[in-house]
Amino acid sequence: MEITKETIATDLDFLTQDNHKKLKDRLSLIIQLLPKQYSDLIEEAFTYKRVPKEYLLSSILFAVSSSIGRTFFIKALGYKNYANCYFAIIGSRGDNKTEAKKVATAPINKFDNKHYKEFLEQKQDSPDNTFTLKRKQTLIQNATIEAALKVHSDNPNSVGICLDEMHSLINKMINPSSRDGAEWRSFFLEGYTNDHIDIARKTTDSFRISESYPTLIGGLQNEFIPFLFSKGNLESGFIDRLLFTTKITSNTKLKRGEINPEILDRYNKSIKHILEYKKQSEHEDEPFKQFHLFLSSEAEIRLYNYTQDLIYRQEKAEPILREYMAKMQISIHKLSLLVSIMSMTPESLSDVKITAQNVQLAIELNEFYLLNFKVILKEMNNKKSLPTPEDIIKLAKTNGASQKAVVEITGLHKGTISKKWNKS
Repeated sequence: MEITKETIATDLDFLTQDNHKKLKDRLSLIIQLLPKQYSDLIEEAFTYKRVPKEYLLSSILFAVSSSIGRTFFIKALGYKNYANCYFAIIGSRGDNKTEAKKVATAPINKFDNKHYKEFLEQKQDSPDNTFTLKRKQTLIQNATIEAALKVHSDNPNSVGICLDEMHSLINKMINPSSRDGAEWRSFFLEGYTNDHIDIARKTTDSFRISESYPTLIGGLQNEFIPFLFSKGNLESGFIDRLLFTTKITSNTKLKRGEINPEILDRYNKSIKHILEYKKQSEHEDEPFKQFHLFLSSEAEIRLYNYTQDLIYRQEKAEPILREYMAKMQISIHKLSLLVSIMSMTPESLSDVKITAQNVQLAIELNEFYLLNFKVILKEMNNKKSLPTPEDIIKLAKTNGASQKAVVEITGLHKGTISKKWNKS
C-alpha cells in the first residue's frame, strides 16, 4: 500500500481511538468488504431482529467454515491449512447470541434434516441387523465426546460443534476429574491444525480420521470469562485458538416487518451450494476429493508481508498476547481461504484463485478478533480475580441453573454448595 499523508493521518487517528471505536470502525469496514449476500443479511437481521452485527458475522463465518470442510485447502509459506475456525460469542443474557447462530446455521440445519430423513427411511427399509449406512451430518448441538468423535468418523470432511452456551463445555474442561473435559480440549487442540485422530477402545468400534476438521461456536456470558481462562485452557493454548466476539453494536428500536425473503434466499443458496460441493466430493466415484486454492502473486506477497509483520509485533507483545499472535499466523491462512470461498459464485467454486482482496479482508478479520481479545484481557485485568462461589450461585439462580452446575464450575463439594445455596 502506498504511504501518503492521508494514510498516515488515518493510522494516527486509529491509534488514538478507544477500543470500542476501533472495533466499530473495523466491523463497519469488514461488512462493506463482504460479498453482498452476507452483508445484506447482517444488516437486515440487525434492523428487524435486533441481532448484533458482530454476532451474526461470526455465526456466518462459522456456518461457512463448517460447510466447506476439507474440500478446499490453501498452501502458503510452507504450510497446508483448511478453513476450520473456533468462535466464542461473549455477551450478557438477552443479547441475541442464540438468534445469531440460528439465522446463520438455518440452511445447514435444513440440509441435515433432509439427510436425517433419508437415513431413517433407508434404515426402516433395511432388514434387521444389516443396516450399515452412515448418517450424513454437519452440526452437533449436544453430544458426549465419544459421540462427537463417532459423528466425525462418519463425516470425516467436517463436524461442527454448535453450542447455545459454552459454559457446560468449559465446566468439563476445567474440571480435573473430568475425562470428557480433557478429551474435548485435546480434540480441539489437535483438530485446529487438522491432526489425525485414532480411536481404539474395547467397548466401541475402532476408527481413524486421517485429517480432522472440527469447527466450534458457542455463546458465553461475561461473568464466565474468568473460568474460560482458568485451569489449563490458557496454558494448553485452547484460548489462543478462539476468535472472540464482544458486544459492539446495539439496536434498541423495534421495526415492523421481517428480513427480506430474497436476501434470506440468496444467503441460504450460498451455503447450500458449498454444502453440495462438499457432498459431491464425498462420493466414492468422485475423482477429485480436494481442491487446492492457489494464491495470486499479489495475494502471496500481501500474506507474506502481513505474516512477517505479525512476527515482529509478536516479539514485542506482552505474554498471553504473544501466544495469541502466534496462532494468528495460522488463522490468517484459514480466514483467507474462508473468505475466498464466500466470494465465489456456485459456478466458480473449483476454479478460482485467492486474490489480494480476499487476503486483505482476512487481515481485517484477523485484526478485528485480536482487538476483541484485547478488550477481553482488559476486562479480565480490571476484575483481577475469579468470582466467589456466592457470586456464581447468584448468577446460577438468575439463569435458572442447577446446584450441580455450580459444583462443576467451582469444583467444591456438593454439600458446601448446598449450604451456600440455601443461604443465598
